[in-house]
Amino acid sequence: MMIDQLANARQYEGLGPRIKQAFDFLRQTDLAALAPGIHELDGRALYVNVQAFTTRPAAEGRWEAHRRYLDLHYVFEGCERIGYAPAGSLAPGAYDAESDFMLLAGEAGALLPVLSGSFMLLWPEEAHMPGLAVDDPAPVRKVVVKIAV
Repeated sequence: MMIDQLANARQYEGLGPRIKQAFDFLRQTDLAALAPGIHELDGRALYVNVQAFTTRPAAEGRWEAHRRYLDLHYVFEGCERIGYAPAGSLAPGAYDAESDFMLLAGEAGALLPVLSGSFMLLWPEEAHMPGLAVDDPAPVRKVVVKIAV
């Protein structure tokens, strides 16, 4: 897991060409003009999910993990906390291969603030709990870039 400001993203572009393409997209696109939903950049190898939501209390969060995609969460309006834990420290649920999604259960992990202009890059099988309120529930607009590995 990595968390940083988009302004520092060039440090991470050497991790792979799709990661570089994802950061280029985030820097070069008017994200506020994108409609919520899925937008393919390179078919299902690289796509974005534009989201607008109100954050929720941590007690309402749920742990999730993936196997085939990196998740690059980029907050461009508002701020949220995202929980992070090694997936092995949580109890796994059933894995849905079609949606590359697995729920997990447990209490281990840290809740990290992701402020406007910041990103969190999560590797496959790193558990995360997105959409949590920093203080009180508040609106957030973000993009989750799904990067096939």
